[in-house]
Amino acid sequence: MATTNITTTTTAAPSTMTAVVQNGPPIPKDGLPLMHPARTPPVLPWPDIGHLAKWSVSSYKFGFGAECLRDGDPDTFWHSDGPQPHFITVEFPRKVAIQKISIYLSWPQDDSYTPSTLAIRAGTGPSDLQDVRVATLEKPDGWITFDVSSEPDEDGNSFKPVHAYVLQVIVVQNHMSGKDTHIRGLRVLGPQEEDTTDGDPFPWKSPDFKMYERLR
Repeated sequence: MATTNITTTTTAAPSTMTAVVQNGPPIPKDGLPLMHPARTPPVLPWPDIGHLAKWSVSSYKFGFGAECLRDGDPDTFWHSDGPQPHFITVEFPRKVAIQKISIYLSWPQDDSYTPSTLAIRAGTGPSDLQDVRVATLEKPDGWITFDVSSEPDEDGNSFKPVHAYVLQVIVVQNHMSGKDTHIRGLRVLGPQEEDTTDGDPFPWKSPDFKMYERLR
């Protein structure tokens, strides 16, 4: 398991850039974290698969529950209301490939409620989760996107996806040792889709179809 140190000035060197996403930041090819200072989610090449899952949180204040993580409103946020550690659990109906998470945090707005250390866990169920990544954050403000895995891919240029039924994002620590936490947005992203249609008139390759592409 690797620790990723992320600051609000994290950028990739020009030599690592492969493309510029429309209305979004340059995409590094080597798995470096992406920083996007805007309040709206960045346009990214990795598909958002979070809508396929059931979301829950360890605790919340009334009106500030798990729904605030995915409502697309930068002015709403999940507000924990219980003992530490605080965590978000994302449960899929079957095993999926998870490449990255994209999380919106705002130190200027949330101060000591802002996470400073996140642990990412994955597994087949809530009882067998294992740490796959730890991210250290320094006064973040905006959307931060990073790989959930620390295992290099075959080319050694990026990281392999994690295959799991359950993903858990744990707030290990807040800035200034704050007790409760605020997270303003969270997206779970699958691997980039390759164009392998080969003339197939019905290339059912979206995450929705991939979850049920095998007959049992």
